[in-house]
Amino acid sequence: MLLIAGFLILFAIEILRVYFIMPFPGSQKADTIQIAYFLNNNIWWFRILGLILILLPMIYIFRNSRWWKKIFLAFFVLIYATVFYFFNFKFLADKMFIQPSNKILATAADNKIDNTKLVIGVAINGQAKAYPVEIIGYHHQVTDSIGGEPVMVTYCTVCRTGRVFSPFVNGKLEKFRLVGMDHFNAMFEDAETKSWWRQATGIAVAGQLKGTALKEMESEQLTLGAWIRKYPNTTILQPDPVFADQYKGLQGFDDGTIQSGLEKRDSASWQFKSWVIGVQNNGHAKAYDWNELVKQRVINDTFQNTALVLVLENDSRSFHVWNRQVNDKLLHFTFDASSQTLKDTATNSQWTMNGECVEGILKGSRLSAIQAYQEFWHSWRSFHPGTRKYTP
Repeated sequence: MLLIAGFLILFAIEILRVYFIMPFPGSQKADTIQIAYFLNNNIWWFRILGLILILLPMIYIFRNSRWWKKIFLAFFVLIYATVFYFFNFKFLADKMFIQPSNKILATAADNKIDNTKLVIGVAINGQAKAYPVEIIGYHHQVTDSIGGEPVMVTYCTVCRTGRVFSPFVNGKLEKFRLVGMDHFNAMFEDAETKSWWRQATGIAVAGQLKGTALKEMESEQLTLGAWIRKYPNTTILQPDPVFADQYKGLQGFDDGTIQSGLEKRDSASWQFKSWVIGVQNNGHAKAYDWNELVKQRVINDTFQNTALVLVLENDSRSFHVWNRQVNDKLLHFTFDASSQTLKDTATNSQWTMNGECVEGILKGSRLSAIQAYQEFWHSWRSFHPGTRKYTP
């Protein structure tokens, strides 16, 4: 009985510690993050307990039992060693998704990335950088410095959303590792306090700093071509040759045709993996159906007393969300197919896809960006409970 109890403990802790924080069947639908964190932090105590329970029975069997019992016991020890190896060196998130060995950034002239590829773009203090989604989607995070500011650029392909954070915790520059996922969203662990941070919100969900939020930096998701048009002097993250095969696994992710059931798009509206554009303000959230944006091209709306406009570019990939109040004028935008630009009906001024007025009485004005995200519907509603749906 001691032998059985000991092996049950050893097998259970190795498997459950990883099961709760990886996308195994059924593992991401329950609130088990605190159990996973407890197991992770106390794993060695459970291991010691299990080993103590099996030690004396093992000694007794090897000294007094028949040969077939010894072989049977050795078989179980071998099985445990195999489980230990796989669940500690193969199935852990940071063993499956490794940080880039060579962080190569190129100018637009030297860039090898196709201009139609989606990127997460960041501009700070006059410096702009672009991070292709199909590259950082594998790594899940890339640490860098932009305009003298350290940044952590993150992307979760199972939620289809990118976030950029300042990697400072309590005033100290921190290092983070990918530890797993919670409700299908990537989680990171900081090196100092070992707290677990949710990628979609930047909030610590377990550990000493639970409830604390990382500072988010402004970012955009759009095609590389659209980003270069806006920031010609940008640099672009290039593929690390070490991970060429891993990047191939994300081919088709940008347009949602990837074969992975965790990352492939539901083309219908408001389904588990339908695409939405999410915005949040003053603790409230709202989601806009991607299919509706494709249909309308321009959506004028008001949310939490903020007049906003959503615009989809001709590439059907790049989107923008702007505040449509300029100089105390509340503007209503339409798409002008002849000039492929925007026009506001109040002044008949012409606006580019960079949000800049180039013709009319508002010439020189620029629309202010509102932080927005493309995300799977299941992810947005999970982390923004009570979110509203836009209806035309």
